[in-house]
Amino acid sequence: MTDPRHDDKTTGPEGPDAPLHRRGIKSYVLRAGRMTQAQTRGLEEVWPRLGLTLADGRQDLDTLFGRQAPRVLEVGFGMGASLIEQAERHPDTDFIGIEVHAPGVGKLLDEADKRGLTNLRVYREDALAVLEQCLPAASLDTLQLFFPDPWPKKKHHKRRIVQPAFVELVRTRLKPGGTLHMATDWEAYAEWMAEVMEAAPGFVNTASAETAPYVPRPEFRPLTKFEARGEKLGHGVWDLIFQRVS
Repeated sequence: MTDPRHDDKTTGPEGPDAPLHRRGIKSYVLRAGRMTQAQTRGLEEVWPRLGLTLADGRQDLDTLFGRQAPRVLEVGFGMGASLIEQAERHPDTDFIGIEVHAPGVGKLLDEADKRGLTNLRVYREDALAVLEQCLPAASLDTLQLFFPDPWPKKKHHKRRIVQPAFVELVRTRLKPGGTLHMATDWEAYAEWMAEVMEAAPGFVNTASAETAPYVPRPEFRPLTKFEARGEKLGHGVWDLIFQRVS
């Protein structure tokens, strides 16, 4: 999976009580990218079956997938390799992916179709708007946020997606006992995530005393090409898993 980059920069004068997406906060930065034939096929031929939009409104996930099952949402799936692998390995779980970049969305849709996956749906929308407008309260077992944009410069820290308001929104969409799983290859951002989460009401860290605040990479999180390349170069990766307890 490519390194998805997220932006929550404020571009408007909306007040603090307005929904996150109305305040100009966004979960992404748009970047141009060329489309391959397969990616184009995904967007044109597979999207009508697996694609979702804000206009579809609040979802009944049992109706959407035609069954009751654990539900996992991934924000910013990049080119989709990790999400495809998870959906294929766990057919008894339903997955929803959010990504705004057309090449990644197209590739994931093309792969999902080729592999005959029926437990996957995709939004090409701002993740904050999807969380606020489309997903019911207490409907998710897991929310995954892997390798978001770290915005390393101090003056850009306010653009990081992991902020108290985002975490509270996620809490409301997780079932009691559900988990927020984050991963980053920037140690300073990992520390930021841990600090935000430790102050967030309704969550508890699942890390052991020996590894806290981080957890070893769980086997269920696929090792991405991006991450494997970093490991060979001696780069660290930090996983954090927090559980909703109230």
